[in-house]
Amino acid sequence: MRISELSRRSGVANATIKYYLREGLLPPGRATAATQAEYDDTHLRRLRLIRALIGVRGLSVAAAKQVLDTVSEYQADTHQVLGLVVGIPTGNGTPEAAHQDDDAEERGSEAAALLTALGWEVSEYNPARHVIDETLQALRSLGLDHDWHFLLPYAELARRTARLDLDELESLKDPLEMAERAVLLTFLLEPALMALRRLAQEAESMVRHGEAAEPLPDSGTAGGDGHE
Repeated sequence: MRISELSRRSGVANATIKYYLREGLLPPGRATAATQAEYDDTHLRRLRLIRALIGVRGLSVAAAKQVLDTVSEYQADTHQVLGLVVGIPTGNGTPEAAHQDDDAEERGSEAAALLTALGWEVSEYNPARHVIDETLQALRSLGLDHDWHFLLPYAELARRTARLDLDELESLKDPLEMAERAVLLTFLLEPALMALRRLAQEAESMVRHGEAAEPLPDSGTAGGDGHE
């Protein structure tokens, strides 16, 4: 396909595609003339992944290029590809979060204990470990006496969610398509999952307490004397 067709099918402007070509995010097409080239479905899938990384995940162009290059390098290793696109550093890289303060190791013991109890094998550099530790610390500072045991039933729900996520990727064979889907599932679906939790809380509250609740006043008559 020509670049105009690639633009139409991907939803990315011609000028943006040319910029990605210049920056090396998108490989060059097959030259058909001095100033013309043909593109295929591989370019289309890569463009969609670029949009997901930059537009959804918020990476810079340079960071997106690094992820794309590494995805291409490790495309046969599904675990590596998924780790890269959802934010888990691979190899020997250590995120800044691992060195935020001197007591990080002490605070990390709760996440480690939780993971051990669950039998989950998780990278020691996964930043979610620090989210667990900081959340539990914050709860205790506000008077809630909770440690990692409190999170065990929630972790089981998270495990089921993760299985659903991975099931969505199971049928995909192309590493670029898999990476794009992983980004979208992780970053776009999270707000919907939180919204489902809020809806479920209201529905459960109605089951438990709804019959005894006083009806809300009609907005058209609240505060009035009941006369039209």
